Amino acid sequence: MRFIHTADWHLGRLFHGQHLTEDQSYLLMEFLRMVTETKAEAVIIAGDIYDRAVPPTEAVELFDEVLAKLLLEKKVRVFYIAGNHDSAQRLDFGRRIMAGQGLFVRGSLTPSLEPVIVEDAYGPVYFQLFPYMEPAGVRAVFGGDEGLDFDAATGRVVETGAACIPQGVRSVAVAHAFLAGGQVSDSERPLSVGGSSNVSPRYYRPFSYTALGHLHNPQRAGADHIRYSGSLMKYSFEESSQQKSLAVVDLDAQGQAAVELLPLLPKHDMRRIRGYFDDILRDRDRYPASDDYLLAELLDTDTILDVHGKLETIFPNLMQIDRPNLNYRSALADAGQVRRQQSEAELFAGFFQDMTGEVLTEAQRSVFAETADGVFRREREGKI
Repeated sequence: MRFIHTADWHLGRLFHGQHLTEDQSYLLMEFLRMVTETKAEAVIIAGDIYDRAVPPTEAVELFDEVLAKLLLEKKVRVFYIAGNHDSAQRLDFGRRIMAGQGLFVRGSLTPSLEPVIVEDAYGPVYFQLFPYMEPAGVRAVFGGDEGLDFDAATGRVVETGAACIPQGVRSVAVAHAFLAGGQVSDSERPLSVGGSSNVSPRYYRPFSYTALGHLHNPQRAGADHIRYSGSLMKYSFEESSQQKSLAVVDLDAQGQAAVELLPLLPKHDMRRIRGYFDDILRDRDRYPASDDYLLAELLDTDTILDVHGKLETIFPNLMQIDRPNLNYRSALADAGQVRRQQSEAELFAGFFQDMTGEVLTEAQRSVFAETADGVFRREREGKI
């Protein structure tokens, strides 16, 4: 069986105040072309289809268009799950009806983890779908004590799902999780609250292939057959050096997975340039004009009037200007940069210590993690 693994589309994303729907549409039309060219029999979308729980209308219309082309025109099966940015309940809408058309969805975690069985030339392939899950959600469905962390919660669900699949058959897991050792970038919401970045890859090793979502950098996760496809496009300047791709997976009769990465080339790339203002303004050989989304890092130490306006004539999609050497840069600005790189748990721990002069205890950290997880869950569901 040949299928395409993709994830983290984040439809409806804003970047520096600009809607990316046109860029996402361009890439998804390329994606549809690649589905046809590779003769894929199925498509897996491993979560974060939308960028927020209540996406804008144009994002929903784009997803509807892509699904219609996959199911009705190309006759390709589609599997997708909810990620941490999606509303699980909204994605679940109509899933029983759509299963008859070859569309298989699991938005919410349910007690029944019945796999989807698909036949190919070599026999059945069992697909097990694991949406994004938090300890509180796992306890609500499967029970358990208050001390359940992300690793234990994930292990419980994945092992239960694996037990629903007969021994010795080919199987594919689809999950949205932060596995230990994964390389992160700043366009992902930090999920270190409650230990969510310490989920062990070992739970997924029994499957022939695991299609992961959440981390935006394409990478393996503990084994060659456990992989993140990466995001549809670059969503931060930190990702400018990454090569976005689709994973084309061939599953043979013995359940061995061969993976080929096909590059995704955007309409507007995400780039960084670095140099002195006068050089960037005048040297077109070194700094060619471009309509890519751009971050310019200026090395000048003195104030320059109308920097953005002057550079924008050469780089119409200039999004950000950094001035690391500007004379007024202060320790406070440095501290602000550090804080922007911290997780919610680290920020709260620092705030608590500043206000009380005391260090958070483990019990207090657990209370904060539980509370923050609940807030994030209600945010994804559009309740706040």
